[in-house]
Amino acid sequence: MHSFLPVYAQAAAAQGSGGMWVMVIQFGAIFAIFYFLMIRPQQKQRKSHEEALLALRKGDQIVTAGGLVGEVIHIKEGSKDGTPTGTLDDRVTIKTGESRVIVERGRIAKVLGANPSEAAQPLQS
Repeated sequence: MHSFLPVYAQAAAAQGSGGMWVMVIQFGAIFAIFYFLMIRPQQKQRKSHEEALLALRKGDQIVTAGGLVGEVIHIKEGSKDGTPTGTLDDRVTIKTGESRVIVERGRIAKVLGANPSEAAQPLQS
């Protein structure tokens, strides 16, 4: 049925343990390539996104995972032992148009930054 299987088995037996080490090194190299090209950049991107979400504050412009664009008007943080702890489960109230919507902090896809109208105002001393 599969005529190449006996040939492959004979070739593997002929190579001995030296061929096995070459195969282990090749698999290790493939894993290293996948790690440095795919896994590590995704971890760094996820970490920077979580840091941006935890640094979210009133007045920031955001985009939710559902596509709503709005301004943060209130953040209800959870507390542990009386101290506020910022987590991705916190409730964030945003104003979009004339509506107010409450979303979880972890469902925010992008933080656009401070409100452009507030950033354009000169500082008063």
